[in-house]
Amino acid sequence: MHPAPAHPPSATPASPPWLAPSVLAATCGGIGRSPIAPGTCGAAAGAAVSLALAALGLPAAAEAALLVAANAAGVPLCTAAARRLGRGRDPGAIVYDELASLPLALMVVPAAARTALPGAAAVLLAAFVLHRIFDISKPFPCRRLERLPGGLGIMADDWGAAAWTALALSAGRWCGWL
Repeated sequence: MHPAPAHPPSATPASPPWLAPSVLAATCGGIGRSPIAPGTCGAAAGAAVSLALAALGLPAAAEAALLVAANAAGVPLCTAAARRLGRGRDPGAIVYDELASLPLALMVVPAAARTALPGAAAVLLAAFVLHRIFDISKPFPCRRLERLPGGLGIMADDWGAAAWTALALSAGRWCGWL
């Protein structure tokens, strides 16, 4: 007679499912697995996405529609990935929220100003730094938004950071600093 296993197969600890489609997408192809500042890496990818969208020369309404759709898709995506990772309410490896929300903030800057050098570099850097500051410090209402359930909370606090970033970028452009 064979002894029963210590853990039934379903209870055996498993490594995170990094190649599961929701996890792969929510970690932005593994960017979120960076051992150093994964959120910062995700935000940098978001700046690149904004630059690429601006370079496509889409009408502003089409760009906005794409970004709204990508952000809306992030809610169920991040919910599924957080469940698969099983690492709390907002696992650090999930960086889709940074990648998707930073381009939203940059919608207040015309596409030409996001692609014409050298000014575009200053705008993208300012947006990147501001978004990281607001995402980390979580000014009102970001901290409250973070408490929403599942992927909605994961995404919503970054939408708040994007709103603060957009406000600061708008002020900077109005003052002639950007």
